[in-house]
Amino acid sequence: MSTYARQAAANVTLPSSLDEAVEALAAMPSAVPVAGGTDLMAAVNSGLLRPAALVGLGRISEIRGWHYADGAALLGAGLTHARMGRPDFAALIPALAAAARSAGPPQIRNAGTLGGNIVTAAPTGDALPVLAALEAGVVLAGPEGDRELPVSHLLTGLDPLRPGELLAFVRIPLLHAPQTFLKATGRTGPGRATASVALVVDPARRQVRCAVGAVAPVPLRPLEAEQWVAGLIDWDGERSLAPEACTAFGEYVAAACIPDQPGVELPPAAVQLRRTVAALSRRALGRALA
Repeated sequence: MSTYARQAAANVTLPSSLDEAVEALAAMPSAVPVAGGTDLMAAVNSGLLRPAALVGLGRISEIRGWHYADGAALLGAGLTHARMGRPDFAALIPALAAAARSAGPPQIRNAGTLGGNIVTAAPTGDALPVLAALEAGVVLAGPEGDRELPVSHLLTGLDPLRPGELLAFVRIPLLHAPQTFLKATGRTGPGRATASVALVVDPARRQVRCAVGAVAPVPLRPLEAEQWVAGLIDWDGERSLAPEACTAFGEYVAAACIPDQPGVELPPAAVQLRRTVAALSRRALGRALA
């Protein structure tokens, strides 16, 4: 066993409740929380990270399930991708279930968690565009109590985690609205997204919300494209669109997320990525309206 491995083994805390986890983080400000460890251990193994201590979250049962609160689903940060991919969860939040099922091979889905996907904030995180399109919030537990903020504030660094804080829950409004998630990868089968699109058609608010992942450091919301296509939908009728409108929406989204640079020709890779985003957005809208 290496010196680092011996030190790490001696500095692992395994709390059994959120309160104990917060206390452990407050007592060890340099400690790193770990749940599934799919991203953290990859960083450790590659030499990019050497945490002084670890706070294991695997024994905290309260963050491994979900419950209902005030018209929303409160999802524990310890929910695994495999659990979110099951039919009962898919009936609750279909787009997030689809993202969870595409998160990688079984060993990744069985270990990786929703909270880890958010806190790691990798651009290719499959759950992130879904959470952005659903306008989800996060509940953070800390030494000064709980606080809640939009997930977008956490991802963009507008309101980051404070010392001693822990991502405990994700709050998602129960919309009962058509929603889809699609992604493109560089190979057949599960893999990291080269582009992904989450789309929600919300009849109650007469909105179309779209978020594009993997093409920027954080998910992108093409707000003008959303407003434009929402204005074309007959919300009191069949809520259908002509194929040409769906195609135009896809191109609108792609141009917003991968814009032209004045006086500079887009490189071939960017042109191909724009085509991919356009195709995913068009298909996502068509499926949500079907």
